[in-house]
Amino acid sequence: MAEDRHTRNDGRPDGRDTRWSGHRAERRDQVLTAALTVIGREGTTVSVAAIGAEAGMPRSVVYRIFRSREDLDEQIRARITDALMTALSPALDPKGTIREAIELAAATYVGWVALHPHLHRFLGTGSPGRPAAGSRAVAGTRTAVALHLARLLDTYAERFLDGEEAPPGFNLNLAFGMVGLVDGVVNQWAAHPESRSSLDDLTHFLSDALWGLLAGVTPRLGIKLDPDQPIGPVPEPPGPGTP
Repeated sequence: MAEDRHTRNDGRPDGRDTRWSGHRAERRDQVLTAALTVIGREGTTVSVAAIGAEAGMPRSVVYRIFRSREDLDEQIRARITDALMTALSPALDPKGTIREAIELAAATYVGWVALHPHLHRFLGTGSPGRPAAGSRAVAGTRTAVALHLARLLDTYAERFLDGEEAPPGFNLNLAFGMVGLVDGVVNQWAAHPESRSSLDDLTHFLSDALWGLLAGVTPRLGIKLDPDQPIGPVPEPPGPGTP
């Protein structure tokens, strides 16, 4: 086997393995970058040959780097979600008033989807004949966003409850509800261009719906929110040795 030819007498891999691993990682990155370019330009119905041509390598070489088309598609989805999270991250650090924070998050996500419709569609549909249902990359991103939001809600709930905590699972349910609401509405909007609302109307709808959900459930905690009240900065976690 190739691995045996590149192993030293002491059992450790020699420099050729390290160089090959680095070269393989570079080519993998090259293919994934090319895939996002082609999908963004031409849509989800792209072939491996077209992706390889954009990357400057034949189809056969692409299949030496990825185990299968399913493996390639999943890694493309992971790369797309990385790009989405890079764009979305600043909006997940709320500032200003509650209304402004909600509107920024909604506008940022909707704006990314409008700017990258083919990439967004690929997250949901995958390539032809290979649906994205059950994608770990997509599910993991939704979960990561919801968990981040739940941690923010925990922090702000303690402020409004004078240091007390919300009931177990309350903020987690709220966070996943908010993420599910946005995901469902935006997916429907993106899938039906012939009947969808304007971008501004979609953003306003999501902002109003998210505020409605937040204002509708927090009275159970004895909290009455004002959309124009300042949020304030999120406190830094205590450092080592902090009481």
